[in-house]
Parts: sequence; structure tokens; C-alpha cells
Amino acid sequence: MTVRFLLDGEVVAIDAVDPTATLLDHLRTRMRRTGTKEGCAEGDCGACTVLLGEMDAGGRAVAWRSVNACILFLPMLDGKALLTVESLARDGALNPLQACMAANGSSQCGFCTPGFVMSLYGRSIGASGHELPVADVLAGNLCRCTGYGPILAAGETCATLRRDDEATLEGLRQLARTPCTSGIHEGRTWYAPRTADELAEILAANPDTHMVAGATDVGLWVTKGLQTMEKLVFVGDIAELRGIDETPDALRIGAAVRYADVHAAFARLHPDLGELTRRIGGLQVRNAGTVGGNIANGSPIGDGPPALIALGAELTLRSTAGRRTMPLEDYFLGYGQQDRRPWEFVESIRVPRPGPGDIVHISKLSRRFDSDISAVCGAFALKVKDGRIVAARIAFGGMAATPRRASACEAALTGNAFTFETIERAAQALAGDYAPLTDVRGSAAYRTEAAANLLRRLWHRARGGQADLFALEASHG
Repeated sequence: MTVRFLLDGEVVAIDAVDPTATLLDHLRTRMRRTGTKEGCAEGDCGACTVLLGEMDAGGRAVAWRSVNACILFLPMLDGKALLTVESLARDGALNPLQACMAANGSSQCGFCTPGFVMSLYGRSIGASGHELPVADVLAGNLCRCTGYGPILAAGETCATLRRDDEATLEGLRQLARTPCTSGIHEGRTWYAPRTADELAEILAANPDTHMVAGATDVGLWVTKGLQTMEKLVFVGDIAELRGIDETPDALRIGAAVRYADVHAAFARLHPDLGELTRRIGGLQVRNAGTVGGNIANGSPIGDGPPALIALGAELTLRSTAGRRTMPLEDYFLGYGQQDRRPWEFVESIRVPRPGPGDIVHISKLSRRFDSDISAVCGAFALKVKDGRIVAARIAFGGMAATPRRASACEAALTGNAFTFETIERAAQALAGDYAPLTDVRGSAAYRTEAAANLLRRLWHRARGGQADLFALEASHG
């Protein structure tokens, strides 16, 4: 199957596509667009940032988003538009954003500069995440020369730019496909279904197929783990899995909804959930990574699951045999083990909306504040009535082989007065809930004490204070 996409408005067709060939390698070695750099090959540094465009839900405009080319597989480009740093300058004249960067002295060695330019260009044309502060947009771009000051200044001073996307929009309409597409390369097969029914049929016939949504995890299996996968199915273009439904009672999210797209809805559900989402990788990662993918891979340090578990989320799995729904915490069976049969896929997640009197707190601790993996992620949801805790849901990531509830801590809270003494007893009970490991992100002792301090932080914030976690560690450690 030929993969077709638009590059600077022109159709590019690639035959005999290797399903795990990355866009970065194709740009640099096949198309000689060497402005896109390889820095980390794991979606962390942003040197390979490009912009992808696709028709918005109404088909009336091009929706652009910044992504990391180093972990984007070529079949994921099919039917989309692409811009690289070479797309910006025209007829020997710099794009206004490039000129602004040059005028501000925003480049030193220059290696990371194309990635910064593309992230800022996306912000200037209204791409996904454009409403965020400049520093947030650039959190996924690293400068080895530490020249952030002039780069941030350029981002603040560059005016909003207008793009004429009419030709691009018409090109995307012509490239649009409705049936499932597929390809075979050197005996390896890939599929790109357009409907959930097609996905279910593919998995029923090929239960050994690897599902790929944003490739923010699977991409590293290839670029770092050097794995070869025989069968892949790309699920990012299934419209049924990309819906967001907000009701007064709950939020329902399709499994292929990207974190960047659900950020605002999560923030409306609870501000702490919105802040947690803002810190899930850089913007490029959130523009690719999906809520369902973050759950389905079963990582013990995934940021989303602990928060969703504490909020009482339910997971719906689908196959040709039908659907089954379970509490999200029941999906995680053990390290690397999930309650998903090979022919099933995650269809949706339903998150109840907290009640008006509920106390919710979500905290993530990581070695680097932005764009880093959790050392500990704690999520707390308490129902308090007449000064007494009538229900408690506590979940942590990074404390066990799976995201898991803290049953002893919950028992120490439930039925007791909402006082610091109760919180302190529950914090001590946490030691019986988990036996964390020591690794590069933190020692077992650190994780145990930090988890208890996050519960203490909930108390202080519920009382209107702003608890300093480091002071809590000093006083209780």
C-alpha cells in the first residue's frame, strides 16, 4: 500500500513502506531534509519537531500539531500534511518567526534551533497548544547551550502569523481514505483501520498484532530497543475512538483521544487533573500520546492511571464478541499483565465528575519538573460529610508493579473525622500498602516518605494552605 501525504502542499507517495521506519530517518536519508535533527531518538529533546496537519472535525480547516519525527512511523503520515523547518523560508526570505529568532540572538550552536523554530511557529499559527505560555510550548524542546532566555524572548515578541491553508485543505480532502488500508514490507504487515468495527475484525483475525496509537511508547521499542514487530495496527485515524463527551455527571473519552485534546476537559473535571496533564511529557508528546494508550500499555509509572483510578474511572474493552466494562483499577493485574484479551482493544474511559463537596488532590513528583517521568504520582479523592470522611479513593503510581489503590490508607480514613490526626494515621498506614523499588528516579525510602507527604499536602491544601513538600519531608523524614 502506498502512503501518501502533503509536504509543502505537494503530494508525496511512498511505496513499500517499512511499518516502523520513522519520519525522521525518511526526512534525513531519503528526502535530504536535514534541518530536522536527531538528538535523543526517544521523543524527549524536540530537535526533530515537525508540524502535522489534518482536517478538523468539521472538515473546514487544517488542524496543526507539533510532533516528534523521531518516533513517528511512516504509515501514521498517510492522509496528513507535513511541514518541516525547510517549509518556512520562501524565495530567500526568512519566515517572520525565523527572523525574530535571528534578531534576538536565539541560536548558539544551532543544533536544537530548528526544533525550537517549529514549536514556536506552531504556536504562532494557532496549532494545538497555542493558548499555552511560551515556556509550556517549549517544555519539550531542550537547548544544550542553555540559551533559553533569548529563545523565550523571541517567542514572546513574535506576532501571530496567518497561513493560507485552502490549498492544503483541498489536498487533504483528496487524500482522505474511508476503507481500512494496509501494507506488507519484507513479510511484516501493517493495518490502518478507519472504524472500530474494522479494528475489531483485524484483531480477531490477528490477535498477535501490536496496536499503535501515538507511538510515544512503541516508538522507543524500535529506536532504543531495536525491536522488530511482525504485525502492527495503527488506530489513530479511527474517529469513533477520538470523541470527547462531557455531561453533568461524567466525562467519556475515546481511547485514541490525545492528551493535548483532552487537556481542557480534564481541567474542567478538576484543576489538578488539568495540571497533571500539562506535565505529561512535552507538548509534542501530548500531541501524539493518547489516554487509552497510556492505560493499555500498563506502565507502573504512567501519569494518567493513578488519577483516573482515584476519580473512579471505568474502562470499556471491545471485540467482535461485544463489550465489557470494568473499574480501571481491575485492568492492571501485575507487572506487564493487564486484563485485556489479545483480540480486545480499549474503546473508552468514563470518569465520574467529582461532587461539589469532594476533596480531590493530584500530585506528581519527578526529578525534572517538566517533561519527565514520575518518581511518584499520588491521587486522592475524599467524600466528606459533616466533618467526617464517608468515602476515600487513594491511588499511586511508581509505588508498585502497577498503578494501585492504597487499601490500608483508605481504611484508615473512611468513617473518621477529617482531622490532621486522621490524615497522619492514614499516612502511616501507607507503609503497609506498598513496597516500592529503588531505581534511578528515587529510593524506596524516598518514595515511601514522599507518598505520605502527598497525603499530608492534601490536608494543608484542603484547609486553604500551600504545603511545601520539601518542608514536610524535613519535618517528617
